[in-house]
Amino acid sequence: MVGGEPRSAFRLLSGWAGLRRFWIIVAGAVGCAALTLQLLGPPPSASRPPRTAGAVPDPAEKPTAAAPTAAPVKANELTHAAVAPPKPPVAVLSNPGRNTPGAIADPDPALLAANMPPGDGLLPRIAADGRTPMHEYAAGFDPTTRRARVGLIIGGIGLNAADSLAAVQQAPLGVTLAVSPYAHDTDRLLGAARIAQHEYLLSIPMEPQGFPLNDPDERHALMTSLSEVENVAQLHWAMSRFGGYDGATNAFGPMRGERLSEMARQLDPVLAELFARGLLFVDARPGAPASRTVWNRSVDIVIDDDPLDSDAVDQRLAALGKLAQERGSAIGLISVPRPMTLERLASWSGGLVERGLVLAPVSALAAPPAQPNPENDR
Repeated sequence: MVGGEPRSAFRLLSGWAGLRRFWIIVAGAVGCAALTLQLLGPPPSASRPPRTAGAVPDPAEKPTAAAPTAAPVKANELTHAAVAPPKPPVAVLSNPGRNTPGAIADPDPALLAANMPPGDGLLPRIAADGRTPMHEYAAGFDPTTRRARVGLIIGGIGLNAADSLAAVQQAPLGVTLAVSPYAHDTDRLLGAARIAQHEYLLSIPMEPQGFPLNDPDERHALMTSLSEVENVAQLHWAMSRFGGYDGATNAFGPMRGERLSEMARQLDPVLAELFARGLLFVDARPGAPASRTVWNRSVDIVIDDDPLDSDAVDQRLAALGKLAQERGSAIGLISVPRPMTLERLASWSGGLVERGLVLAPVSALAAPPAQPNPENDR
C-alpha cells in the first residue's frame, strides 16, 4: 500500500538500529562514488591539452636545476685568479694603429675592467665587440705614405710637471709619450696629450741594471726576486694608475728594466698579459729580440744617452734618420724631457720632408708576434 511506504521507511531508520542502518547506507554511497572516480580518472585540464609522447616540454614547466656546490678556494688559487689575464678574443690580432686623423679618444668604459683585489682602479681590456686599446687610443697615421718612418718616444712624462707639459705642447705631431705610473694630475696632462694627438704608453717600472743603485721603487716595480704571479700583480698596480694608453714600455725615465727583461721566464707572463688586454709593447733596449707573445717593437737609438749635449743629440737624431732610410723605419728614445732635447728635436723635425722622412707614432711601427725560428730554437 502506497500510503504505508513512508511509515515503513521511517520505522527502518528509527531508533539506534535505524541510525546504524543510515550510516551503513552513507558509507556504501561514498564507496560507490570513489570507485566510479577511480575508474573514470581525473578530468582533462582546461588550461593545457594533454601531453603526447615526444612533445616539447613547456618552458614554464622546466625543472629548476640545483646549483652546483662551489669547491672551496685555496689561498694560492685566489692569488692566481686575481692576476689571471682575460682570454683574448680573436680580434686581438687585428693591427694596432689608426689611419684616421684627429684627437685621440678619451678612455672608453667599454675598454676598462675592474682591478681584482687587493688592487684598486681600472685595468685596460679588449671590448666585447673586439675593439682594442692599441687601436682605439692610437694616433692617426696615413699608412699609404712612401716616406721612411721615424718613431720617437719621449719618456719620463709625469716625473716633472713643467717639463712634461712642455713635451706635450712642443713635441712635433707623431711623437709618442711614455707616462710614469707615479705621474700626478694625469687628467689634465693626458687630456692635453690627447688633444695634441700624442698617443702615449704606460712606463712599467722593472728591475734595471745597477740595482739597487738604480732603484725603480721596488715596492711596485717588477723584480727578478718576485714570482711570476707577484710580478703580474705589480703590473696591475701600474696599469690601474691611469687610462687611455695603447701600449706599454720598459722605458722608465733613464732606466730600461734590463735585468728583468733579460729573463724570459719573468718577462713572458708580463707580455702575455699585455697581449690579452689588447696592448702593444715597446722594448727600450736597443736591438732587443722581437717578442713572440705580443705586438712589439724595440728602440733603435737612445737619443739622450751620455754624453748629453746638443752636438751629441744632433748626431744621434741624424743617425736615427739615416737608419730609417736604410731600413724603412726606426725608433728613437728620449728618456727624459729636457728643454735642450726638446729644442733640438724641434729643429731636426723641421727638415724631415726634404730628407724623405715622416714622423710616425709607434703604433704604426709595431710588428706582430714573431714566428718561432727552428734554427734559433735548437
